[in-house]
Order: sequence, then structure tokens, then C-alpha cells
Amino acid sequence: MTADVEFSWGATEAKPPELADAIIEVTETGSSLRANNLVILDTIMESNTVVIANKASWQDPWKKKKIENMVLLLKGLLAAAEKVGLKMNVRRTDLDKVLKVLPALNSPTVSELQDKSWVDVDTTWTKRPCERSCPN
Repeated sequence: MTADVEFSWGATEAKPPELADAIIEVTETGSSLRANNLVILDTIMESNTVVIANKASWQDPWKKKKIENMVLLLKGLLAAAEKVGLKMNVRRTDLDKVLKVLPALNSPTVSELQDKSWVDVDTTWTKRPCERSCPN
């Protein structure tokens, strides 16, 4: 097989079929490829993201703590990207109806409000198909 290989920066997935017969693309989910009517034929490589600190910085307690906090925030961001949060005020008389359809990882938090005829409902769920109806 003969091939002409060219490097591409930006919107590579939009180049087939006019500018390329096939592409090799770095992708996290493949959604952009599917949006451009492309099919993943094979995985060449999988990679992981790592945090690297030089030894001197890691030995410095102040810098080590800052690096650990940065990693914690990044991990929290990645975990949160798969979650949906919803906070709302609900009439107490409608609470049972709302709770029956409201998705939750465990169970929603329901808090009293100053006006006793209303409650605050706070819930979080993972972005995946719900067993009950749930917002997208």
C-alpha cells in the first residue's frame, strides 16, 4: 500500500472524504468523529495523563501541598464532568410528585425554607441512562 502522510492541525475530522481517505486522530470520546459520519476502525494506542513534579519541588512541603491540591482539583473536575446537579425550590404539596421523577445518585437533599410551604431540593446524578425518566 502506498500512502501520502500529512500532518493536520485542527478540524482533522472534517477533512475526509474531500481532503483525505482516512485520518489518525487523537480522541477522547469519538463524538466529533461520529458527528462527521466517520467510523473508528481501530485503536492504535491508549494513553493516560500524568502529573510530573521535579524532585526538588516534591521535597519542598509547601510546593508538594500545592501540587497535591492541584491534582485534587483536577480529579474533582473530571469527576464532576460526568455529573449533573439540580437545585430547586418546590412547594411542599408537590414534593412527593417531584421526588418520584427526580433522578439522584442516592437520594435528594430536602431542606426547610423560611416559608414553610416550600422546601429546597438538591440532587446530583451521573450522566447515563436513568431507570426512571430524567433530564438529558
